[in-house]
Amino acid sequence: MTAPRTHYSAYDVLRKRESVSWDDTTREVVRKRLEEVPDRSFFSEQEWHTLQAVCARILPQPERGSAAVPIAPWIDQKLAQSRGGGYRYADMPPMREAWRLGLAGVEAESLLRFGQSFAAMNGTNQDTVLLTIQRGDVADDAWQRLPPTRFFRSVLLKSIVAQYYAHPAAWSETGFGGPASPRGYVRLGIGQHDPWEAEERHE
Repeated sequence: MTAPRTHYSAYDVLRKRESVSWDDTTREVVRKRLEEVPDRSFFSEQEWHTLQAVCARILPQPERGSAAVPIAPWIDQKLAQSRGGGYRYADMPPMREAWRLGLAGVEAESLLRFGQSFAAMNGTNQDTVLLTIQRGDVADDAWQRLPPTRFFRSVLLKSIVAQYYAHPAAWSETGFGGPASPRGYVRLGIGQHDPWEAEERHE
């Protein structure tokens, strides 16, 4: 397993876990996020397989191997609990319905174009389907109630990337220092960094 490509290759925010940077409450929150992956409770089995395959294609993690960041479970939990951002796109149905329609559209487009379920296709064909949806060049009637380009850019892509970088295992890739509790930030001026913050390196 190789390390993810990042400008912060020497940085590992999780080394702070047992330091004075984090208190017990913070450590427990991070531990739960790392270790307690929620079970599927919203998506059907078919939707789940489709979403897993889409996640693996949009944000592949070959360098992580068995330690890949779980993305689909957290999207599923958010929908099961009806948690959202407090807004809704005017040209889309409510988010839970949009996800079901969108994944059904991915599956329908795959079957129409290649005669296979999305999860069963090779990567090249999966990319073709996703690019078709991104561009809005869909052919299946499944998209009549959901604008494909909006779903791809504002829901599918946005959710997958957000869930990945919200996970503690991915924080270090962006140089994020994690929760600042109880440590806090001291050096707040432009170009200033606290000693525990990541240093960007260009290799």
